Amino acid sequence: MGYSDLMIFIMELLGTVAFASSGAMLGIRKKMDIFGVNVLGVTTAVGGGMIRDVILGRNPPAMFQNSVYAVTAIATSTVLFLLLYVREQLFSGNIAVWYDRVMLWCDTIGLGVFTVVGCDAAVSAGYFQNRFLTVFVGVLTGVGGGMLRDMMSQEMPYIFVKHVYAVASLAGALVYVALRPQVTRIGAMMMGAVVVIVIRFLAAHYRWNLPRVG
Repeated sequence: MGYSDLMIFIMELLGTVAFASSGAMLGIRKKMDIFGVNVLGVTTAVGGGMIRDVILGRNPPAMFQNSVYAVTAIATSTVLFLLLYVREQLFSGNIAVWYDRVMLWCDTIGLGVFTVVGCDAAVSAGYFQNRFLTVFVGVLTGVGGGMLRDMMSQEMPYIFVKHVYAVASLAGALVYVALRPQVTRIGAMMMGAVVVIVIRFLAAHYRWNLPRVG
């Protein structure tokens, strides 16, 4: 495994832990049992990647070719469940503020990482000249798992209501596509992920939202 592949693998694991944490936390808040929490954690972590691989014709999807992603998501979800099962009072007091903060961090890191990983997967599959597909696949990889998580838990998907969520992913994907011919593969991915993370945190801090009726 070369340096670039190792860095991408580490980024994917980081994104997997982040998204699995956000899925598991939502499942715990919804009073799901340990099985439900794990299903939600795994779905959030690998759902976007599965949709990406289907679009790119990668068969079977990456999660079935390398079980480390699903295993990492299961381990993360189980640890969080057991921690809060033993210390249930962690969900009392100012939990709303703490919970929103954790969800923001996990969702933001996962969104940034998986957006650029999705773009890179499209490039690796030979589709870089199709910029629209590259950007589309990147955004879908970033937001797909979270959308599945929210729909399965009967929540309004973050992508539609939360602080320019999908727009941040779109901006990061566009930065990746613009920089990919100019800098190294890892450089383009890092810059794209940073753009997503910065926009998300600024939007959350300043309460930026897209226009809506009412």
